[in-house]
Amino acid sequence: MLVTFVIVYMIVTIAIGLMAARRVHSAKDYLVAGRSLPLYMNVATVFATWFGAETVLSVSATFARDGLAGIPGDPFGASVCLVLAALLFAKLFYRMNLLTIGDFYKKRYGKSVEVLTSTAIVLSYLGWTSAQMTALGLVIYGLSGGAIELNTAILLGAAVVVVYTIFGGMWSVAFTDLFQTVIILVGLSAVALLVGDLAGGFGTVVEKAAADGKFAFFPAADDTAAWWAMAGAFFAFAFGSIPQQDVFQRMTSAKDEKTAVRGTILGGLIYFCFAFVPMFIAYSALVADPSLGGLFASEDAREIQRILPDLVLGQMPLWAQVLFFGALLSAILSTASGALLAPTATFTENVLRPFVPNMSDRQFLLTLRVVLVTFTACALLFAVNSESTMYEMVQNAYNVTLTGAFVALVAGAYWKRANTQGALLSVVMGVGTWLFFHNFAPDTLVPANLIGLAASAVFMVIGSLLPPVLRHEGHSIESILRGSQEGGH
Repeated sequence: MLVTFVIVYMIVTIAIGLMAARRVHSAKDYLVAGRSLPLYMNVATVFATWFGAETVLSVSATFARDGLAGIPGDPFGASVCLVLAALLFAKLFYRMNLLTIGDFYKKRYGKSVEVLTSTAIVLSYLGWTSAQMTALGLVIYGLSGGAIELNTAILLGAAVVVVYTIFGGMWSVAFTDLFQTVIILVGLSAVALLVGDLAGGFGTVVEKAAADGKFAFFPAADDTAAWWAMAGAFFAFAFGSIPQQDVFQRMTSAKDEKTAVRGTILGGLIYFCFAFVPMFIAYSALVADPSLGGLFASEDAREIQRILPDLVLGQMPLWAQVLFFGALLSAILSTASGALLAPTATFTENVLRPFVPNMSDRQFLLTLRVVLVTFTACALLFAVNSESTMYEMVQNAYNVTLTGAFVALVAGAYWKRANTQGALLSVVMGVGTWLFFHNFAPDTLVPANLIGLAASAVFMVIGSLLPPVLRHEGHSIESILRGSQEGGH
């Protein structure tokens, strides 16, 4: 019965995505839904895309093991990212009339920076997309009782996401996100009530968590290493996820700039509040069945992500299983579709198109779909060969954009003297410094990603203030906005 439900759910999701695809008539429709989403749909796309597999399975399990101290990046840093993106960039991006975030780097700094930063952004999605593919595979593998091998299950799940995303793009993402948001909110709320009762009630669970120190967020005052580690994880999400195409797409898909700001902030706040529901469920599961704590001892870090599925399949009635896996599949599918579309858009528009500038709109749409399938294959290879938790995959992904794209974005938007030379140095030295310390000096007190971020900022300033060796290829924000207005937008 449960497997039947999952199959029906997948079919319904694909049908919604294909129906939405009928609205796609141009690249603008495919990438930003024609810039026409009302507030409620904009909020749903922000929430559903952020509320993914790592939130339900990995962040919740990490909280059950390490408490709030183990998850400074998500939901804390992730929620800060959305609020900052809305306040600092939503209106600017909307007024610039861009198709992708890579277009910002192109207009502000020129082709070379566009290709370099966009490549970094695309590579950062491998970890995040792989996390969703892994989660889909785990669900299908678990529901089949092991009859379907894990890697085969990952392939099956990926096929479902590709089918409904490839035709409708952002329109399919928007409509399926709206449907999936409702399933997430209803399903996880009901399961939280049931599992909480099994553990002795809400008060009992909270008291037990407090007694076990799960609510201690900040390290001891004299534990300098722990403070730096927390800062590294927080900034990876809070700053590293701002220069991401999926955040950009959700802001610029809104019907107007006011909706872009409000929708992103509301989606971020709802995400922050609701992210604690799966944490409550996971810790309640440990209270109700302490034997699940044995998963923490596994050498494979991914094993802790089985806490919730194992409890639900082993001790929950059928209706609760249906609600939980419906919510879980909704969280995974909504995030996976966005995680496929975002790098597809950035690579096609900002890495490939500069070298093939004369593509027609029809050719561009076909190229987008080919790239989407290709990127899915790359993410699948990454997924089947990684033993990291989804939380770790996502955090590592954001380190790429933290060190390679964030400083160039902020400087380009708010510092008039930022130029092509400074941006190129910022990207190369930021990513290079992070990779060096990450691989050759991993035990430094200051995390490698923060050293890379500092290098990125320093070389942006140095490169922009030094006499120009490289010609500035971009334009000022004022002239870009003026050109957008004169173009009829």
